[in-house]
Amino acid sequence: MRSAGPARSAAGPDAPASPGSTSPAGPAGPSRHDREILALALPAFGALVAEPLFVMVDSAIVGHLGTTQLAGLGVAAALLTTAVNVFVFLAYATTAAVARRVGAGDLTAALRQGVDGIWLALLLGAVVVAAVLPAAAALADLSGASANAAPYATTYLRISALGIPAMLVVLAATGVLRGLQDTRTPLFVAVGGFTANAALNVSLVYGAGLGIAGSAWGTVIAQNGMAAVYLWVVVRGIRRQAGAHAGAARTGAGPADWRALLRPDAAGIRACARAGAPLLVRTISLRAMLLLATAVAARLGDTAIAAHQITLTVWSLLAFALDAIAIAGQAIIGRYLGADDAAGARAACRRMIEWGVACGVVLGLLVALGRPLIGPIFSSDPAVQHALSAALLVVAVGLPVTGVVCVLDGVLMGAGDGPYLAWSMLVTLAVFAPAALAVPALGAGLAALWGALTLMMATRLAALWLRTRSGRWVVTGATR
Repeated sequence: MRSAGPARSAAGPDAPASPGSTSPAGPAGPSRHDREILALALPAFGALVAEPLFVMVDSAIVGHLGTTQLAGLGVAAALLTTAVNVFVFLAYATTAAVARRVGAGDLTAALRQGVDGIWLALLLGAVVVAAVLPAAAALADLSGASANAAPYATTYLRISALGIPAMLVVLAATGVLRGLQDTRTPLFVAVGGFTANAALNVSLVYGAGLGIAGSAWGTVIAQNGMAAVYLWVVVRGIRRQAGAHAGAARTGAGPADWRALLRPDAAGIRACARAGAPLLVRTISLRAMLLLATAVAARLGDTAIAAHQITLTVWSLLAFALDAIAIAGQAIIGRYLGADDAAGARAACRRMIEWGVACGVVLGLLVALGRPLIGPIFSSDPAVQHALSAALLVVAVGLPVTGVVCVLDGVLMGAGDGPYLAWSMLVTLAVFAPAALAVPALGAGLAALWGALTLMMATRLAALWLRTRSGRWVVTGATR
């Protein structure tokens, strides 16, 4: 088995050693797990927060062009976000697969796996662009854009669609680096991309006078720049690995044939697609539940939908913090299982559950205590503030559950247990849908709807906890 030295060489100087290696941290234990979790989760949180700032910057700049332009941007951005986020499995599945191979000490196979994921991202991106470009106007109309806003939505959507392949490459390459135990590089790239996006938007929208089209082009350029940086990092890692093992019969990699690792491999791409399909089902099911919740809130009236959107915004922001732990879980669990260290994987899982509970409790207390301050930030309407306060209290109570759900979700993703995640999410959808639809039928309010969403998280917790306790997720080896 190879040492973890080459892995750190490709992933960055701060990537942690493999579970079986000797390090200053000593034997695996709570303190070592804490260091690993923090080292991966903190940069991951920064990158997660940076991503939605792209849309916020676009909104702030385009908003000064006029209300109809901003409305068009809102419709187009929602469509683009959905088109990209349903493929988030490109990051999740790649993280788990790469981490397993890193744990097994086979960095060449890990990089090969990552390249397959990137090629899959490019293929999916091409398909999405081919579908979106001719249908942009129809999609804007179906999304409810007004007659005045629809042309702006169509313009932004058509131009921004050209950046979708780059966005998907960013997802896949992020998964590669996370699998290599490197979450700092994605943070740096995200911050750089955000900064470039802001500068380009101002220059093109106002300096060049391109209006909303300038905002779209600025985002496309920034996204392609981010993808280029990621590809450079991956290619650099492959060249270093080829140089480190030149002439080694076991790897077959040498300075002259490192380019072979970059070529598309049909079997590897198909394997990536098969691994990602269950996570696609999981993501679509989750999106369906959130869309259903918004539709139900709209039926409760303008006050309820306004308060719901604010509550959802707050909840989503808090979920970023909890998802950062889940991302650490994907990388750490995959690495332990790849190194045939089942005990280490279980110990890391237990520690991350403790982190999930603790973070959920702290965030819940902050939300409960901060409710009087949150409402006025978003709305001056007393009715909206009242509905918001009640909904946020429900959110606060459920955050410890959400914390554990995020952690266990990450653990099972890191273990490559995608089929179970897909089936459990479909069961959760079957439980949530009637509960949500009963809210307006029973004459209940927004707090009851968020109670249904808490029931959704509790159902997920039950399913994930049963799987975790069963131990069936603990499958060791370089592949599942």
